[in-house]
Amino acid sequence: MAKECYITGKKNLSGNNRSFSLNATRRKWKANLQKVRIIDENGEKKTVWVSARALKKSNLTRA
Repeated sequence: MAKECYITGKKNLSGNNRSFSLNATRRKWKANLQKVRIIDENGEKKTVWVSARALKKSNLTRA
């Protein structure tokens, strides 16, 4: 399964690098995802990927 932020849904983006001669080569922009252990609504501990910005802003209950 691909990495995706548990809160915001952010994931990797893809596109092209463009040189001065406008040659296109494929590239990826990787989301800043961190592996975090949380306690979900059911009280269970689970390991999820969370973006760094969501970690700063949200009030997750860390396990």
